[in-house]
Amino acid sequence: MEIQAETLALLEWERLGEQVAGFAGSCLGANLCRPLQLAPTLEEAQRRQTETAELLVLDGLTEGGLSFQGVSDHSITVQLCSKGGCAGADELLQLADTLAAARRLRRQIDDDELRPVTTALLEGLRTLPELEQQLRFAIEEGGRVADRASPPLAGLRRQLQSQRQERQSRLQELMRRWANQLQDSVIAQRHGRPVLAVKAGAAGSLQGQVHDSSASGNTLFIEPQAVVGLGNRIAELEAQEQKEERRVLLQLSAAVAAEGDSLMAMQDCLAQLDLGLARARYGAWVGAVKPKLGTEYWQLKDLRHPLLVWQERQEAGTAVVPVSLQIEPPLRVVAITGPNTGGKTVTLKSLGLATLMARTGLFLPCSGTPQLPWCEAVLADIGDEQSLQQNLSTFSGHVRRIARILKALSSLGAAPVPALVLLDEVGAGTDPSEGAALATALLRHLADQVQLSVATTHFGELKALKYDDSRFENASVEFDEVSLRPTYRLLWGIPGRSNALAVARRLGLSEAVLGGAEQLMDEQGTSSVNTVISGLEEQRQRQQEAAEEAAALLMRAELLHEELQQRWQQEQQQKQARQGEAQQQLVGSIREGRKEVRQLIRRLRNPKADGEAARQVGQRLRSLEQEHAPESRPQRHHRGWSPAAGDRVRLLSLGKAAEVLSCSDDGQELQVRCGVMRLTVPLTGIEGLQGEKPAPPEPAPVRIQGRGRRSDSAVRTSRNTVDVRGLRVHEAEAAVEEQLRSVHGPLWVIHGVGTGRLKRGLREWLSGLDYIERLVDAEQGDGGAGCTVVWPR
Repeated sequence: MEIQAETLALLEWERLGEQVAGFAGSCLGANLCRPLQLAPTLEEAQRRQTETAELLVLDGLTEGGLSFQGVSDHSITVQLCSKGGCAGADELLQLADTLAAARRLRRQIDDDELRPVTTALLEGLRTLPELEQQLRFAIEEGGRVADRASPPLAGLRRQLQSQRQERQSRLQELMRRWANQLQDSVIAQRHGRPVLAVKAGAAGSLQGQVHDSSASGNTLFIEPQAVVGLGNRIAELEAQEQKEERRVLLQLSAAVAAEGDSLMAMQDCLAQLDLGLARARYGAWVGAVKPKLGTEYWQLKDLRHPLLVWQERQEAGTAVVPVSLQIEPPLRVVAITGPNTGGKTVTLKSLGLATLMARTGLFLPCSGTPQLPWCEAVLADIGDEQSLQQNLSTFSGHVRRIARILKALSSLGAAPVPALVLLDEVGAGTDPSEGAALATALLRHLADQVQLSVATTHFGELKALKYDDSRFENASVEFDEVSLRPTYRLLWGIPGRSNALAVARRLGLSEAVLGGAEQLMDEQGTSSVNTVISGLEEQRQRQQEAAEEAAALLMRAELLHEELQQRWQQEQQQKQARQGEAQQQLVGSIREGRKEVRQLIRRLRNPKADGEAARQVGQRLRSLEQEHAPESRPQRHHRGWSPAAGDRVRLLSLGKAAEVLSCSDDGQELQVRCGVMRLTVPLTGIEGLQGEKPAPPEPAPVRIQGRGRRSDSAVRTSRNTVDVRGLRVHEAEAAVEEQLRSVHGPLWVIHGVGTGRLKRGLREWLSGLDYIERLVDAEQGDGGAGCTVVWPR
């Protein structure tokens, strides 16, 4: 499409391609970079973006980066061989280097999990190691056909070496014999034959062929007759050598022709890889980021014109001022106003280049994550189209190009066409009233037909379209009225002023003229409009400063919150660590205490134990009790206070108040209600609302019973009952053993019926204990078969 080619030229697309080509690793990639072909579909553009990202990561992880050293363009060589021609040794050696480079790159890139898109390019790639080995075997470094390539060739070269040595010896002998008749003692070369520099007066005494003479005529260069025959023989051998070398090269060329398709496919693959790597390296150099394609809106934060970035870094240009654009539906047209040289045209070109770069697989010089819709075409009318040869004025040139743009849009399908239209100084170059009317009608037509149109203008009428149609938006380039210079910043939502009088004043125009212009503006009412716009700009500036202050405060608050969060997490981790250590120490102490108590019990149950042994065991038990007694702490509670049903208490674990509903028989547990929750808590887990600590209940009197048989009459209470339902056998054994040490009389063990495994395991273990007298099922009212009554001796 002609207008699309014009747009690429207006946006200096070819210049961008040249810059990207500078990052290619071979001539193959550079040749593909220069045209920078656009992806035909959204899927292909997204694939290229992913390919660029994969190669960027791999290039950064590879020491020294991915290298295309050795890769060359062998299309002419393959074409020559395919037609039966004979390729040169140097060209065939370069082809072998390319095969080796392709194999190396394939090893570095091939990874389906990390680089699926790039690896897919390698499918069907053949690096032909047999062909490479054949070429390197037959051709030495430097491009000489090796002796090992052909036995006849090796024989011819041995004969040549012998003949040349023989000729050299004869020449040396003649030089010694005729030293007085020679002008020089060096064997020279003339027309490929060895000659001696003989004085002209002595030429008759030395037989041979004269090949040349000096400019003065005093020296003749003669090939002695004694070596003429050897020279002829050497010439014959050299001809046979060249013929044999050509025969070897023809064989190698035939081998190359046989793999012509594979070689060209390999070259295309290497070119595509180098193109992707050039895109990745260029993006890294300009600080670009990967865009997201296929969205419903444009979001470009801190977009920089890529050609200006190159100019800044490579040519010491001025710093590039970024622009930010966020264009969301239902917006279809953006009118950018402001003074000349303020950056309006640069904004147009930046947006157009960004859209094209994303489509070709290049990253965008933005910050954040750029988002762009898919555009099948970018069409632009930028610059002056005046042409003396075609008898075109500025206005006529713009109109003709806009006509081509509208024709191209009609061929792209139904409205709204997924395209971007860029118009610079729309409606300029003719009568202002007619130009404004034409520009207004054109932009309204584009709003109906195109996904997005961006136009720059000085017409005040276009600034008012926003207030009549929600598809229109205003933007302007900022102008510093103090320095009377543009800042090149893009402002959204506010129409700009041309500031022509301010610019003219800065350039030194007469104040008389400027005063007259200002008076005319006041009479026409233009000044009041500019005053409104100026007020809007000042209001926007204040809002922006307030927003920046709010953002700074928010950032500080977030940092403070993050710091407090980290401190709290550290304290929680330290607390958990301390609790864990204390828990481990407590478990260790309990195990040691249990172990020692079991030993003391066995000592007491020993039939040989006497009163002294009982006294020692008692002393040891008292010492253990003192060792493991909790540290005494000052108590603020009132002695004798014990909670009762209806009292209000504080739960230590939650820090909240609760109401006591009931107390257990032994007074050690309470059932409380905290809000909507009903909890069972130990007595030690509460305190009064004023900080009072509950007094422990009076311990039950200890009765010393004899060793005789106990009565079967006993009353079941919470103190002599243990519930082991849901526990494993070994866990239930530990719970029952703990309870047996604290009860005096029978113990009711509730194990449930279930499969009977827990009951059998407990009874087998209890039957093996010496201090257990008997095991019976409980009464039906106490659990029946689901409860075992254990009678100690």
